[in-house]
Amino acid sequence: RRTTAWALRSKKAHRREDQALFGIVQGGIFEDLRKKSTEQLVELDLDGYAVGGLSLGEGKRETDTLLGVVTDNLPAEKPRYVMGMGTPGDIIRGIGHGADMFDCVIPTRHARRGNLFTWSGRISIKNAEYIENQSPIDEGCECPTCRQGFSRAYLRHLFQAGEMLGYRLMTMHNLYFYQDLLRRAREAIRTGGFSSFAQDLLAGPVGS
Repeated sequence: RRTTAWALRSKKAHRREDQALFGIVQGGIFEDLRKKSTEQLVELDLDGYAVGGLSLGEGKRETDTLLGVVTDNLPAEKPRYVMGMGTPGDIIRGIGHGADMFDCVIPTRHARRGNLFTWSGRISIKNAEYIENQSPIDEGCECPTCRQGFSRAYLRHLFQAGEMLGYRLMTMHNLYFYQDLLRRAREAIRTGGFSSFAQDLLAGPVGS
């Protein structure tokens, strides 16, 4: 009730034509409340709709079910934004449910902790196995960090030394990985092959 009341109050106060007003669907882990919240917000005919309160500790299957309950009841022509989601696998599953936008701290937070995303799976630059490893973070990656030849060994040295350059280089890599992931997803949608793309990715090291 509070979420719907706030959305109605926001719509009445909204005046800027250069701003899109989104309603945020809530309801916790309860399917009936999620559906009710969705229906009430759709009645307000807002510019778009966000899904809040997911990826907060519930299981992946539960997240998928709840997201499906919401997106199945949202208008197809309005953008859908899932708040706080998340891992590469979460994002691909979200796209499969019809979500358009995501935000999460994972790419940058993981970089600051030495965790890097690659197409062969996630790696921790802190591991001793990278002390003399002269390979880039990810072979074939076109991010500035990999393209300019910063090796895993050097990045590990920077991380162990607490050198700010290391955090910046690893952040650039992770952000590029996410952009590349979404570029590939968009291309798969355009060519009609998203289902097989998602299935392969989720079955591999990126989706685990």
